[in-house]
Amino acid sequence: MKLRNALLAATMLALPVAAQAQPVTGLYVGAGVGGDYFTDTSVKTTIGNGKLTSKGGFAGELSVGYGLGNGLRLELEGDGIDSQSNAKKPAHGGGTLYSYGGFANALYDFSLGLPVFPYVGVGAGYQLSQFSGGTIYAPGGNPGFNVNTTSKGSFAAQGIVGVAYPLAAVPGLSLTAEYRLIATVSNEKFGGTYVNGTKSGAGTFKVDNQYNNQILVGLRYAFGVAPAPMAPAPAPAAVVAPAPAPARSYLVFFDWDKADLTARAQQIIAEAAQNATRVSATKIDVAGHADSSGTPAYNQTLSLRRANNVAAELVRLGVPKTEISITAYGDTKPLVPTAPGVREPQNRRVEIVLH
Repeated sequence: MKLRNALLAATMLALPVAAQAQPVTGLYVGAGVGGDYFTDTSVKTTIGNGKLTSKGGFAGELSVGYGLGNGLRLELEGDGIDSQSNAKKPAHGGGTLYSYGGFANALYDFSLGLPVFPYVGVGAGYQLSQFSGGTIYAPGGNPGFNVNTTSKGSFAAQGIVGVAYPLAAVPGLSLTAEYRLIATVSNEKFGGTYVNGTKSGAGTFKVDNQYNNQILVGLRYAFGVAPAPMAPAPAPAAVVAPAPAPARSYLVFFDWDKADLTARAQQIIAEAAQNATRVSATKIDVAGHADSSGTPAYNQTLSLRRANNVAAELVRLGVPKTEISITAYGDTKPLVPTAPGVREPQNRRVEIVLH
């Protein structure tokens, strides 16, 4: 019990952890299938108490959701479980435990610079359970209890830990694999009939909280994802205006989601600093830019960090700070126009213009 509670608590605490923009922005649909195994569940019947132990079964889910573009996804999910069980301690018998219902989930995706995207989530919902073909016998076969097949409902919660792998052949399509822990939060009481020696009649079959462990694989499709370019364009060398021209411009490129200066970037900035003295530049414009893979607010901040780092390097190389003008444009002035959410190397840049 403590392990299950710790897992659910850890999942809830992980949601606000900082991460970069997720690959899902906008509407998406998903589906998954896999196996189900519930932990031993206590039962109380008119003829005595015992436990149900799982023999394993199947599970499936369908979902529709919306990615907010900042790592958070909200979705509605429908699920179904078909799990076989045995009775024990001291009874024997069993049956098939069916569950079906729905959840409202909140999930968070992490972009860690890997080819896969881990995610965590929590959900709350309602599950209907049915114990089909359920018959419980005491040692020797009598007394016995036959469970009615009527459905009973209970509120439920779940924790989700998974990973998504984007399939490059179909933009927006990802292969998913995940573990789920589903817990009902109230006991379910079924009706039935019992036989105890010469006595028989109606009775009750009460099942304790259920904990279902699931491993699912599936597919998720996000609508509106633009195709990736056939081959990423290499970062071009600095563009220098012809020598006779009074103004010269330079392009400094950055890695994805980075504002650090690479060795090549430092070389270009050093060249700009030297030429600023040779042409007697009285004004130097430093403009930061970002690609469209993040949110507008995040891209604006990132482009400003890039521009500030370039300006600081110019000052370190001897350019007067008073001659430098800093501007940040975020993703509003791309060098290469793209759809939202595309990582374009040539748009991750700072432009230096000498006047």
